[in-house]
Amino acid sequence: MQAAQDAVPAAAGPEPDPADPSDAGRGASAEAIRHHYDVGNAFYRLWLDPTGSYSCALWETGEDALEQAQVRKLEHHIRESGAPGAARVLDIGCGWGGLLQRLVQQHGVGCAVGLTLSEAQAAFVTAQHLPGVEVRLENWLDHRPEAPYGAIVSIGAFEHFARHGLSRQQKVETYRRFFRHCHDWLEPGGGMSLQSIVYGWAGSKEFCSFFDEEIFPESDLPRLGEIFDSLDGLFEVVRLRNDREHYERTLSQWRQRLRARRAEAVALVGEATVVRYEKYFQLCMIGFHVGSMGLARLSLRRLEPQPRPGRA
Repeated sequence: MQAAQDAVPAAAGPEPDPADPSDAGRGASAEAIRHHYDVGNAFYRLWLDPTGSYSCALWETGEDALEQAQVRKLEHHIRESGAPGAARVLDIGCGWGGLLQRLVQQHGVGCAVGLTLSEAQAAFVTAQHLPGVEVRLENWLDHRPEAPYGAIVSIGAFEHFARHGLSRQQKVETYRRFFRHCHDWLEPGGGMSLQSIVYGWAGSKEFCSFFDEEIFPESDLPRLGEIFDSLDGLFEVVRLRNDREHYERTLSQWRQRLRARRAEAVALVGEATVVRYEKYFQLCMIGFHVGSMGLARLSLRRLEPQPRPGRA
């Protein structure tokens, strides 16, 4: 759907004002993010794996355990961004800090900075007292790094950067502003690894209101065409993977693990919240299975301005 439209580059438009808090281009509000992620750290710990990864795993064999596949996903993004040995690495949408911890403890990163809008997540990471890890409760639009980064990773945050109701051009402008910031924050030649759910053959009109009202308020998925248009002139796409089957399997694992500890979950957050997550898992599994949604993993490299040849 909309393949012809997505093949046409968006026309240049006015840059949204990042200082205007009412600007829909700021993406989901902090309150909307907390609606989902601040249900409670204890609840998520019941059914997530020990890495605390709340995004699609990277599977290889039928015998993979969830933790093994999640570690492989983290390693994929660390490798693809070029983070090992970097002095500074940024994780946009750092969750409960699994990637940050791995960067400083196993990959020789001097300083790993994580951004989140979830107070519960920020408190959890801070409580770990990890040397070299810094977590900030702030929107990427408000981030002002003290020094350039050698690599940037963003896993499962891009889905929250545009709100429902924006035109295609407005979404591209919003995403381009994000990539422009990342370009400015990176050292010359720096890499970036991005993971995001994307629309497949469906669009926002084909999705039930349950997602917007109950799960991820104020958030709209990107299309791959919108992402590619927003990268133009800023980043080179080195690799692209569509791993939608991987997300179906990840969701199946989460559903099984939640069912196994359902009584504990109900005691923590109540029956209605558990039912909401069970419905969320089931609907998303169907979406990834039939291809109405995809799971994009993009490996990007910062493009450097090239001098224009002079006239003879």
